[in-house]
Amino acid sequence: MTPAADGEDPLVVLSAAVTSDRKMLAMRRDVHEACRLLGLSEAETVRLATVVGEVGRSLLGARGLTGRLALVEAEQPLVTAVFGWSDAVRPPHGALDAARRLLHSCEWRETPFPRLILGQPLEVTTQPLAERAAELRRELMGLGGVDVAEELRSQNHDLLAALQQARAHQEELQRLNQELEETNSGVMALYAELSSELEATNSGVVALYAELEEKTRELSLLNEAKTRFWANVSHELRSPVNGVLGLTRLLLATGADPLTDEQVQQVQMIASAGSTMLALVEELLDVAKAESGRLEPELVPVDLRMLLHQMRGTLRGTAAPGVSLVFPEDTPQEPVLTDEVMVTRILRNVLSNSLKFTVRGEVALGVERVEREGRPWCVLTVTDTGIGIPAEEQVRVFEDFYQVRGPHQRAHSGTGLGLPYARRLSELLGGRMMLDSTPGEGTRVVVEIPAGPGSAASSGAPVAAPFRLDLLVVVDDDPAFRASVRPVLSELSREVVEVGDSSQAVAVIRRRRPDAVLLDLVMPPPDGYQLLERLAADPGLNGVPVIVLTANDPSGLENSRLVHAQAVLGKTHLSARRLADVLAPVLARRPADDGMVER
Repeated sequence: MTPAADGEDPLVVLSAAVTSDRKMLAMRRDVHEACRLLGLSEAETVRLATVVGEVGRSLLGARGLTGRLALVEAEQPLVTAVFGWSDAVRPPHGALDAARRLLHSCEWRETPFPRLILGQPLEVTTQPLAERAAELRRELMGLGGVDVAEELRSQNHDLLAALQQARAHQEELQRLNQELEETNSGVMALYAELSSELEATNSGVVALYAELEEKTRELSLLNEAKTRFWANVSHELRSPVNGVLGLTRLLLATGADPLTDEQVQQVQMIASAGSTMLALVEELLDVAKAESGRLEPELVPVDLRMLLHQMRGTLRGTAAPGVSLVFPEDTPQEPVLTDEVMVTRILRNVLSNSLKFTVRGEVALGVERVEREGRPWCVLTVTDTGIGIPAEEQVRVFEDFYQVRGPHQRAHSGTGLGLPYARRLSELLGGRMMLDSTPGEGTRVVVEIPAGPGSAASSGAPVAAPFRLDLLVVVDDDPAFRASVRPVLSELSREVVEVGDSSQAVAVIRRRRPDAVLLDLVMPPPDGYQLLERLAADPGLNGVPVIVLTANDPSGLENSRLVHAQAVLGKTHLSARRLADVLAPVLARRPADDGMVER
């Protein structure tokens, strides 16, 4: 073959016309020598040289047949032998199949002219391929003409070497087959032994599975019992605590009999302790409900300005001397569509936690409304200058009942539920809570919750405008609750009629025909469910709006028996505005009173 000319591709080593057997033998020899010089293994060298010889002979006589030896730059460099010609001759299928089996690559192209590219991989080195190609050209130029007899002897040598290698492979294969048979015998014996052990194990697993099923059933029964226990505890604890709080509000009201300074302080301490106990009970109940998947947000338009105003008044007295509690003055005016109780509890827990561990500086709340992907979000940020939380503890503070270790913890009582509970509520609202802290500098907690369903409804529904009813009837057998709720109801109605005996309720409602009825569920017969059914069945009374009030867990109510109620509200967070929000749409649709009913 002829060395590449100066103007050709520097990676082309040799190129020549293949017009005879002698030329074909020369090309085979050059390929063999080039592979050896490039460091290919003996097997790879023989395979490429043999395929070049066999394929080349099958193409002899093709018009314009040329052969070329070249290096190819790629992630895996190649040494290639390329045949090209100009007529419609095709390489034999047998030769192509053999080439594909023996070589790293065999590529047959028919356009723009017939070409067959045969290749073997090269070892990657730091030397550029162009330099390696130049060295090959210099080495191959000194080979001179081909000696047919010598080339035939070389081919016979390669053939004998290949036969010897094949024989060695065959002997190795026989040896491996013998070992495989021996191994199979051992495997079969082991399989039989394992099968016996597996059968015994399966029997144990079946027994264990049956035991696990029984334990699962017992756990399910225990969980149901726990749920019933919490439902009963919620009513038995919250009802008297609500009564205590209501009575303390009456004692501290402006129009109440005057108290001494010491008595005021004592009543305030009772109210504070009662509020703490009620909050703890509700948080424990919510944690249990969240774990069982029964805590669902009640989304309503919430005025953040009013919520934060109440929060400021509640928490102001809990700050240590010298610590400022800072609330934003420019809270966004747009209502937030969310669960008011959950947001209140989130903020109360986060702010209380910051106030508890801040002895100087400030605890500041920031409120921001942002748009993300067409949806409004409310971002609440609480920043304090407190003691901070070590990095290794910052993940664990969100574990239930976990409290950061240290001397400062002993001075502050708590359950370890505040932050885990707040994060769980944030997630239930579709948002998230994040915390970062530096010991000695302070802590920053960010709560992000959706403020509405989307840009088209981000402003939320308008909050009901304040109004006053003429007459409201309250049916509840708990005198403490009736006393505690009087100030709230006096804001809503000009007259409030209290019914403590449920057996008289229907008669009072029929005689007085109130604008609305507030109905407790848990009472001596007839209970709230029965009274609601009687009012719904009476053609003269079924148009009176009924709001059910309960201290029970909402998930434990018989909702199918409450379909005639306008709403079901908890007693704990009852307010005139909330009642107005529920009643305003119904009362707006009612016809004007005919004036014939006794008031």
